[in-house]
Amino acid sequence: MRFKSEKIDGYRIFAVSGINTVSFAIDFDDADTRGMLGFAVERHDKAEDERYFMYGFKVFRSVIPEPDDKTAVSTFDHPIQSFVWDDFTAKPNRDYEYFFYPLKGRPKNLLRPDRPVPIKIRTEPDFSTEPHDVFFNRGVASSQAYTRKFDNVPPDKLEPPAKRLRAEQWLSRQLDEAILEFIGRAKRGDTLLGCFYEFRYEPVARAIKKAIDGGVDVQLIIDAKVNEYTDKQGKFHPSFPRVDNLAMLRKVGIPMTRVRKREARASDIQHNKFMVLLKGASRQPREVWTGSTNISTGAFLGQTNVGHWVRDAKVAASFAAYWDLLKSDPGGRKDDDPVTARRRNAAFRRAVEDLQPVPSRWQDIPQGTSTVFSPRSGDAVLEMYARMIDEAKDLSCITLAFGINNVFKQLLSDNTARDHVTFFLLEKKDKPSKRGTQPFIQIDSRHNVYKAWGSFLKEPLHQWAKETSAGRMGLNQHVSFIHSKFLLMDPLGDDPIVVTGSANFSEPSTNSNDENMLLIRGNRRVADIYFTEFNRLFFHYYFRSVREAMQQRESSKPRNAPPEEDSLFLREDDTWLDKYKPGKLRRKRVQVFTRMTDFET
Repeated sequence: MRFKSEKIDGYRIFAVSGINTVSFAIDFDDADTRGMLGFAVERHDKAEDERYFMYGFKVFRSVIPEPDDKTAVSTFDHPIQSFVWDDFTAKPNRDYEYFFYPLKGRPKNLLRPDRPVPIKIRTEPDFSTEPHDVFFNRGVASSQAYTRKFDNVPPDKLEPPAKRLRAEQWLSRQLDEAILEFIGRAKRGDTLLGCFYEFRYEPVARAIKKAIDGGVDVQLIIDAKVNEYTDKQGKFHPSFPRVDNLAMLRKVGIPMTRVRKREARASDIQHNKFMVLLKGASRQPREVWTGSTNISTGAFLGQTNVGHWVRDAKVAASFAAYWDLLKSDPGGRKDDDPVTARRRNAAFRRAVEDLQPVPSRWQDIPQGTSTVFSPRSGDAVLEMYARMIDEAKDLSCITLAFGINNVFKQLLSDNTARDHVTFFLLEKKDKPSKRGTQPFIQIDSRHNVYKAWGSFLKEPLHQWAKETSAGRMGLNQHVSFIHSKFLLMDPLGDDPIVVTGSANFSEPSTNSNDENMLLIRGNRRVADIYFTEFNRLFFHYYFRSVREAMQQRESSKPRNAPPEEDSLFLREDDTWLDKYKPGKLRRKRVQVFTRMTDFET
């Protein structure tokens, strides 16, 4: 939902609410910001009878010269020096009122000459009766909150069991509850069609077994490709995820008569993670569960993931048709000669493409919700995604687990003069590859691009405690941080587009793997939820990415350069405002909010 305050002393607050996150921007064009030191932010929650100033991390060095990991400060004394801010601690379906207090003076003698600017907002419910519900896990095992709550101990090592459960619930947030609720929607006589890459998270497997025992006709397609190998060091690697998937089926007692093993095209992966609910004896498609979340512990508790619940019969029918195509295990097989394998794979791609028409231009994406399935021939869909990022009017955002495809970079490389801002949230830092065969294309703030990547604080840093990562906790092996796959085109505009699903915006995910994506156009509620969650994740990792880059620059820093440690503290004067001058990237971020329309009243 979108909200706007009254203008007070030249300031106006804009807000976008999701489920657990609220994103704010402060329009200051008509305000007197001379001598300004930032904003104190107060939040009033009538439901819980709470009213207090929000906590912050950065402090004035002259006030607290040596903060440590026990330091906790309020924005009342150590303000927010930004015109864009987020509250990541909101609760679902809740009314809040925020008050933004402009502060001036000096750090040890703060003045409050201007009136506070109030704004009332309401967060979205986590479970609704709308066509779409969206569920993000925490996705930040590498966080100060996990460090302080659970001392960086992996969830399965915590004692007593009640503490372990609290950690699991904190990390998963509503994601595990939501998928279990979806499975529970299937009643006796209904049908559940599942299609999974990884199927090794016991709570979900047991919920599906319970559905079978309750009279639900459950049919599963499971990735069971034989891809075992022995590496150069002589270590044997069993087929993944085949071995784990089949072991979980046996453990919970799901009969193999309910399972179709996806074994063809062993060099590619069956990367889907979806279920379709069909109601009654007539098997009417009604609802779909999809997104980026594998059925694994690391997917729910570690890396970033999203589950997307769609209540749309047409979309459900589309997924059911795709499932029906996959159930025969189409494509080239292990013993095929090369000609036969190519013929079978080409026939499979044609069959996927024949399921439905898919636009090759984003302008042709229809209003409402449509689908894209893979594999398919050519790069038209991937190029469409890249043009959505490049041709957005105000703002585009994307999460990428396996780097930035060059088609995106080539289009953005000339984006130097527009007001359009792009955010990339990456698993790893974007840098040249030693094994790369193509010239490296650098895109950065010169191209109106912000980038953040998975990282964590490996050592204590003033008031920030040492963290760990989902990889080090044993939750994830290959992707420790950013596993979600979604794209936002002008999410705060009048006609937002959200692309979300299992595909990694790469050539393999378009041309080779079994994948699915939703194209959601014109749904502001969905766009607002994705936008606020993207902000939560991006700015969590942005701070850590910047810190990592700072540490790498230490050895090459000029002798007389100011210490980069200064950026970890609040400015003692109003020079922080320089970053918001006209034309600056941060000013453009504010303007994305101020151009919003159609506010809640």
